[in-house]
Amino acid sequence: MPVEVKVPDIGDFKNIPVIELMVKVGDLVKKDDPLVTLESDKATMEVPASRSGTVTALHVQLGDRVSEGSLILTLEEANVSSTHTEALTPIPQSPQDTRNEPVSSAQSAAPTKQTGTTSSQASSAEEITITVPDIGNFENIPIIEIMAKVGDKVEANAPLITLESDKATMEVPAPQGGVITAFLVKLGDKVSQGVAIAKMTTASLAVRDTVQEELTAQSTGEPRLTKEVTQTPPVTVPSPQKPLAPEAQSVIDQVAFTKAHASPSVRHFARELGVDLSKVKGSAPKGRIVKEDIQSFVKSALAQGVQGATPGVSAGLGLGLLPWPQVDFAKFGAIEVQPLSRIKKISGANLHRNWVMIPHVTNNDDADITELEAFRVQLNSENKQADIKVTMLAFLIKAVCNALRKFPQFNASLDGDNLVVKHYYHIGFAADTPNGLMVPVIKDADKKGVLQIAQEASQLAKKARDGKLSPADMQGGTFSISSLGGIGGTYFTPIINAPEVAILGVCRSSIKPVWRENQFQPRLILPLSLSYDHRVIDGALAARFNTYLVELLADLRRATL
Repeated sequence: MPVEVKVPDIGDFKNIPVIELMVKVGDLVKKDDPLVTLESDKATMEVPASRSGTVTALHVQLGDRVSEGSLILTLEEANVSSTHTEALTPIPQSPQDTRNEPVSSAQSAAPTKQTGTTSSQASSAEEITITVPDIGNFENIPIIEIMAKVGDKVEANAPLITLESDKATMEVPAPQGGVITAFLVKLGDKVSQGVAIAKMTTASLAVRDTVQEELTAQSTGEPRLTKEVTQTPPVTVPSPQKPLAPEAQSVIDQVAFTKAHASPSVRHFARELGVDLSKVKGSAPKGRIVKEDIQSFVKSALAQGVQGATPGVSAGLGLGLLPWPQVDFAKFGAIEVQPLSRIKKISGANLHRNWVMIPHVTNNDDADITELEAFRVQLNSENKQADIKVTMLAFLIKAVCNALRKFPQFNASLDGDNLVVKHYYHIGFAADTPNGLMVPVIKDADKKGVLQIAQEASQLAKKARDGKLSPADMQGGTFSISSLGGIGGTYFTPIINAPEVAILGVCRSSIKPVWRENQFQPRLILPLSLSYDHRVIDGALAARFNTYLVELLADLRRATL
């Protein structure tokens, strides 16, 4: 009998254009097969078949605009075996729309076959949904690794997936032991707190083994499954591409970009990389451009460099630079290739962006800390608490808070044409770890004493070395300190930790002769290097900040004034 297929509930969207017809008259389709693709300015959606059958008439064409209830096509319904199990295709195609999709009703209604599991065993099993726990204020964090698969028996706290933000790498553990029955996410999906990532059957060991056996039988085609489980196929995520420089944006033909045949998510991805979609050839049906086409386009442009650079991407990444030299190092001698750690890859990309985007200027000065160092040594000798050791960093943080209060432009961030001045003082300090540089933050440092700051800094530094810093430990910084005091050196240019506008670099103190009271005296001198964003801070203000900081370190009693 004829069946009319109409646009289902698509939220508040109306007059959505049809960008792809995926069937034609005479095609045999199964229930939930995609029929047409719709694309709004926010999402791409597929309209699935509500029944199985043969397409007898199409009522829309490419470019037509449809809303909920619009007639798409007519089917001649076909008889479908009641035992045939079909997996629903989720309508939204973007990761943000699919990651919370529940297990389909077809799965939950799948017939159960005898597997030898007793009813008492079955009743002891419980299926739970595993969600992303509290990860601070981070949202839309990409999944870079899936560490288990459907059918795996995992213990409590075993890592299931790995998330990676621009500041930290986090693992999501299993809340308890059990057997993974379904993954609701895939590599590359972006998740936030509360997003469902997997389903697990928690049961006794005997039942877990039975469930795992059934899932294994399912994967080999043996008729032993007790429930339908949808497993997301593995997806290979290519190495992340670095965005093209802002200058590349200027070569984009915005009119042609708008008319390109690509989804909103692909358009967003292209804009991030500075790629002109009008220059990219689509590999999907009807010449539609997908993410892989963008990645191939950028790889080709980077490989060609300046000579014969692909149109649409500026030579030298938009900066007019020569291509990076390609050298076969092995022909000159023995080499060893060591992949960068995740932290170094992340921090390296951020540092590169900050150095290119922020006009850095560095002001150097010297602080006489002779009396302050003597006071620090005295505090440590008097302090009986072995877990608190006062370092010069604690005094620096306290002094910096006072300097920031006197010069609020340093405790700010640029937001377009506005300067956001903060009335809280969260001081970050660079921690050298085996995996790379990390910047934990001491919150409300202005409200804490030197001993409390020293204790908190020590705890955060240990967490950083052990790789246990949480995202919350590294958020909210308003000013940073990078200290090389334990290593050496004199002066250097620290790179500003965006969106902050300044950073203080500190090197090792040393005894130097200083002219005081008509004679040279040995004094302990601490070199300071203040890097600042010249868009916000001029040289005179930076010199005043450093001079005031030097005065505080010479006599910390000034901080009480």
